[in-house]
Amino acid sequence: MKKAEDDMRPEYKRSDFKKLERGKFFTEAEAGMSVVLLEPEIAKAFPTSKAVNEALHGLLSIAEQASRITSRGKHGTAAR
Repeated sequence: MKKAEDDMRPEYKRSDFKKLERGKFFTEAEAGMSVVLLEPEIAKAFPTSKAVNEALHGLLSIAEQASRITSRGKHGTAAR
């Protein structure tokens, strides 16, 4: 029988996993939330979940407005 260490990729070290907690985000995942990893420079600009969510909500709002403007222009119904 193989040891668990033999199953790990060489770039991983067992010492990197000392603080893992099984099921840590289970409740959030069950509620439909997602856990993502941010690149370090992004995490520096948006250090909290609230900051990330506010930025993404703003981006969605801008995208929806742009989509409405674009779709009006295609049909020739935009007021001038």
